[in-house]
Amino acid sequence: MPFPAAALRLALVPKQVLTGAALVGSAAGMALTAAPASHAATPAPQAATVMSAAKSASTAKAADPASAKALAKKLLPDARQFAAFDRIVSHESGWNPHATNASSGAYGLVQALPGSKMASAGADWHENAGTQVKWGIQYMTERYGSPAAAWDFWQAHHWY
Repeated sequence: MPFPAAALRLALVPKQVLTGAALVGSAAGMALTAAPASHAATPAPQAATVMSAAKSASTAKAADPASAKALAKKLLPDARQFAAFDRIVSHESGWNPHATNASSGAYGLVQALPGSKMASAGADWHENAGTQVKWGIQYMTERYGSPAAAWDFWQAHHWY
């Protein structure tokens, strides 16, 4: 059974927009979509490349912030991209893989909403910070073009 296109579009909508818009959109029977930002000053790896490299990375669980950061640095060798990813994760969760937003339910290092979206990077998304890092890099690359572009957006809006 193919993955529903509407679910894919929902997965790419920024988490803060999704919370309010989903209620309004679902009440009106509308599908929610968003066009990704086109700004990407420093090239980031393609999402497929990130996931491929992540699969070849260590399979040990990155439960602590130092291990999660080390994996992010390995997957983002460009210093600007890593710094942007680090800033976002620091603001969103303080590098706590179990961080949960009490009002929205966003979960994990990158505050995915819903957190279960991270299952596309691994079934252990709830416990494995490494899986969350992989998913977060892929999300930022697909949605914004790069972690640096996601950070630029975050700075302007205080969410991404």
